[in-house]
Amino acid sequence: MLTALRRGLLILLATLPLFANANASSPHEVIQHTTDQLLSDLKANRERYRQDSSAFYDSLNGLLGPVIDADGISRSIMTVKYSKNATPAQMQRFQENFKRSLIQFYGNALLEYNNQEIRVLPPSGKQEDDRVSVKMEVAGKHGEIYPVEYTMVKLDQWRVRNVIINGINIGKLFRDQFEEAMNRNAGDLDKTINNWGDVVAKAKDTANAEKASGK
Repeated sequence: MLTALRRGLLILLATLPLFANANASSPHEVIQHTTDQLLSDLKANRERYRQDSSAFYDSLNGLLGPVIDADGISRSIMTVKYSKNATPAQMQRFQENFKRSLIQFYGNALLEYNNQEIRVLPPSGKQEDDRVSVKMEVAGKHGEIYPVEYTMVKLDQWRVRNVIINGINIGKLFRDQFEEAMNRNAGDLDKTINNWGDVVAKAKDTANAEKASGK
C-alpha cells in the first residue's frame, strides 16, 4: 500500500535505535526503550516539529551521534576498496555528510508515523558477545507485518551497525549506491562524498521501488 507508512517504513524504523539509552543493559532493552521514547516524543511534539523541521533535525542530530557506529557504517559503505586510500579528513567528511543526509532522509517520514503497533521480539538463538541481532515487527493498520532486524555491536556501548527492513539490507543498499556513484564520478572520492545526499535519495527510491515490486 502506497501510504505514509509504506513510503516511510524504511525511514522510520532505521531511526528507532538512534535514540538508544546508553545505560541499557542489553541491546534488546536499548531498542525497546528507544521505541517508547521516540513514540512519546513524537506524540508530544508532532505539530511543533511539522511547523519547525529544523528543530526536529537538531533534536535528531543531538541524539544520533553518541549511539550510532558512524565510523563502522561509513567504512562498511565505502568498503576497503575505497576507504584504504581515503584520508582521515575525507573519512570524517563522509561521516558528517552521511549522518546529515540520514537525518534529513528520516525526518519528514517520521512525522507521518501514525500509531502503528511496534513489537520488539525477545532474543532467540545463540548470540555473539559483541554482535547481536535484534528483531522487531511493525503491524500496519490492515494486519500486514513488516519485519525488521537490527545489527548492534558492542563498542564502548551498544551501537547500531546495520538494519534490514522487510528484506531490504540497508547497509548493502548503500554500499551498492556508493560503488555506482564512484563509477559515475570516475573514481573521484571527493565528488562522491560531497554529493552523498543525492546518493541517499536514490537509495530511498530504490528501496521504495523494491517494496512496491514485492522483492
